[in-house]
Amino acid sequence: MKIVRRIGASPRERGSVTGETCPDIFELSDGNFAVIGTEATAALDTELPSDAARADYERIVVVSRETLIRAKADIPDA
Repeated sequence: MKIVRRIGASPRERGSVTGETCPDIFELSDGNFAVIGTEATAALDTELPSDAARADYERIVVVSRETLIRAKADIPDA
């Protein structure tokens, strides 16, 4: 599995010059996506809807609204 490309604008393009707040989205060679975000499992786990669940090896991460909106144009439809 390898990173194929960034989805959306880079953190620098979104105004991060310090590298301290760098949520990011990447497309992987197997067609999946990898997300860099703020780990929020403890804060949001009990907030998941009743029809949602996560495995012990999965984490809930938060990405900024701007990151996702600016990635929208690069996300394939299929």
